[in-house]
Amino acid sequence: MAQLQMLDGKFEERTERAKKIVSYLKKTYPVPKTELSYETSFQLVVAVMLSAQSTDKRVNMVTERLFQKYRTVDDFADASLAAFTQEISSITFFQNKAKHVIASANYVRDHFKGEIPKTEPELVQLPGVAYKTAHVVLGELYQLWEGIPTDTHVRRFALRFDLVDSVDLTKISKELEALVPKADWRYVNNGLVLYGRYVCNAIPHDCADHPLTKIWPPAANIWPRAK
Repeated sequence: MAQLQMLDGKFEERTERAKKIVSYLKKTYPVPKTELSYETSFQLVVAVMLSAQSTDKRVNMVTERLFQKYRTVDDFADASLAAFTQEISSITFFQNKAKHVIASANYVRDHFKGEIPKTEPELVQLPGVAYKTAHVVLGELYQLWEGIPTDTHVRRFALRFDLVDSVDLTKISKELEALVPKADWRYVNNGLVLYGRYVCNAIPHDCADHPLTKIWPPAANIWPRAK
């Protein structure tokens, strides 16, 4: 019984801490919007796939030219694998990503009539698309916030602020979803990505005066290892 009470107390503390963090994110970043550049729906899917373990800045540099050549689902589905692989070769894990992009384009064309599906179970059928990518796409394209995408920024802050016990990205998402009301899920990924990019980066530094650290000062001394 004492252990259960302790666990309940920890959950309550985390819920209250998450509430304060999300309140700051809502005020500071009120309109969730990716910084990845795209014009067509499938270009967004591609950009999010390419961004895995890479920076948005690097992806945008690559897609600036790439997306002039490839715009539609058919463009990507009919791409030469050898040529496409070379065209994204400055992106991390470019060989696998090239295969996944072309395979996903073919899957969307063959199974969804060229339209990007609007549910997670359908999106994760695409090669190279998992929980995080699916929910970024759903939020950005359709304003559907049915989950919290966890990337390196979200993982880092979730661990720094002792909001979760897991280190697996999808498990972190589920733990955060249990802490944060669904109406506020839209602010978590976008807000923490921008905060991590422009306010508090991953390199250990003195961040005692940063807004989120002031909410929970112990975070100033917690620097999780990169995944």
